[in-house]
Amino acid sequence: MRRTKNLTVLLSTEGTYPFHEGGVSTWCDILIKKLDMVDYLLYSVVTNPFIIQKFKLPESTTFFKVPLWGTEEPSEHLATPFSHVYLQKKQTTNQIIEALFIPLFKDLIIEIISPKKDPEKLGVTIVQLYRYFQEYEYKESFKSELTWNVYKKLILDSVKNPEFKLTQPDVYGLIQSLGWVYRFLNIINTPVPRSNVSHSSASAFCGIPCVIAKLEYKTPYMLTEHGVYMREQYLSLSKRNLSSFLNIFLIRFIHSINTLNYHYADQVSPVCHYNTRWESELGVARENIEVIYNGVDKNIFIEADKVERLNPTVVSVARIDPIKDITSLIKSAAIVKRYIPNVRFIVYGSVSVQEYYEECLALQKKLGLEETFIFAGHTTNMVAAYHSGDVIALSSISEAFPYSVVEAMMTGKPVVATDVGGIREALGDSGYLVTPRDSDAFAKAITTLLKDVNLRQSMGRDARTRALKYFTLEKVLDRHLKSYIKLATHANEKMDDVYIAQTSSDLEVNFQKIYSEKAYALFTNGLYLESIGQFRLAINADPNTPAAFVYVSEIAKAYHHLGDFEKARMEMEKLQKTMSVNQDFSLSDTKTDWG
Repeated sequence: MRRTKNLTVLLSTEGTYPFHEGGVSTWCDILIKKLDMVDYLLYSVVTNPFIIQKFKLPESTTFFKVPLWGTEEPSEHLATPFSHVYLQKKQTTNQIIEALFIPLFKDLIIEIISPKKDPEKLGVTIVQLYRYFQEYEYKESFKSELTWNVYKKLILDSVKNPEFKLTQPDVYGLIQSLGWVYRFLNIINTPVPRSNVSHSSASAFCGIPCVIAKLEYKTPYMLTEHGVYMREQYLSLSKRNLSSFLNIFLIRFIHSINTLNYHYADQVSPVCHYNTRWESELGVARENIEVIYNGVDKNIFIEADKVERLNPTVVSVARIDPIKDITSLIKSAAIVKRYIPNVRFIVYGSVSVQEYYEECLALQKKLGLEETFIFAGHTTNMVAAYHSGDVIALSSISEAFPYSVVEAMMTGKPVVATDVGGIREALGDSGYLVTPRDSDAFAKAITTLLKDVNLRQSMGRDARTRALKYFTLEKVLDRHLKSYIKLATHANEKMDDVYIAQTSSDLEVNFQKIYSEKAYALFTNGLYLESIGQFRLAINADPNTPAAFVYVSEIAKAYHHLGDFEKARMEMEKLQKTMSVNQDFSLSDTKTDWG
């Protein structure tokens, strides 16, 4: 059991942080290591327990690893004593399974296979299963003959019902589909810790603990969408050689979890506006969507010096994966080489799909580009990678809001990228956008930049200016902290309006707005001491608004910038006491327990 004076946030990930590198992991690492006013409880859903951790976590982070495969017993990853598991097994009798588990299991399966989703009902079913598994054993319940017979009858009856539109499964399909339910939902068998806010990194299975926390503890739920989960799963399933039944079952299972997350999330924060069209289409209310762009550290991704290279160089920072469409980039390299014979293309990134890497190597050899197109592998020095190029290229067929684009922009490099996802929002007019898989257009844009040094420098300057205006690390941290505070205090204002809280007196509202605007202007210009005075005036104008909580946190941040950490801590304690009085809970008394 651990006590904390900071906000506690349950951050749930799936197949990413802290075990894999990439954009989502970069984002997680920034939040966990830079938001020092927040203590994170990291809940990581992984494929197996033997995966190697890539990121070192701060001491303030409590870590829970939840493997879905690779274990004989579903409780292996838990700290539960063997005696407790043994007693659970003993009391999970056929009578208990039939009376308590089977009704919930039926509701679960019907929801999964139904084309029409009812996330409210699914949420209730999941939290009831969660309570059931606090007392009874997971494996005994799922692998009971009773459960298998019920499942088989449910599926076969549904095949006959035209409303479900299911195809006839074979025995393998029945076993495999039930196996997916058993493995994926081991999350429900894992205790969910209490926190002030829960935060899922995707509208995926890792959102289940956040839904449980919402229903069990009334914990506010924030959902970040880096990509569009449903779209990504459609793309993934199209490449699998599954039977018709398994394909339908899996996509409906994923659809159920996706709508569950959207239904229960109090705030959905995509990393770009492009994602909102999918979220709105899939049922998210527009008022619940708050876009928070990715951002990078301007002090790390510094502007590159001007260098005259012997070989004009195009750099791509991307893993070797079909979704990055490296083969189209190789074809573009062959075209560029006709006009600039000494050109070099360098790809920095690890091999994600070995078969695809071999396909890329075969194409490289076929086009005679062994000395032109270089696979440099993974690099830990990202800044040096961007600085080594004259032009940065990204040829993906699908993206959300890639770090590689804003990182390149921050270093002052011109970017040529495919017009997918939120890349257009990132680049604006400061780069070239081309149609995915159009190697000719890609090559033309690259050639234009490589042949015109003034255009490269001008476009690079514009890119850095845009990155400094919209995509800094400070903006990312600021928006997330304000979101956490807003949710923890159950404020209803949207983030853009949080400084203009409604009160009974129009005069007070106007004064609070005036003081806060002055405070933020001073803060932005580094006049932290002066901003503190204005924030205090804004608080005094009406101390009972949710905006006042935000202003206290801003004062603490200002003291942090001034290096007065003791005063920063005192301000946070003041915030906690205020929240305790107004919201019937105390951050300082928050316990990380397993109730």
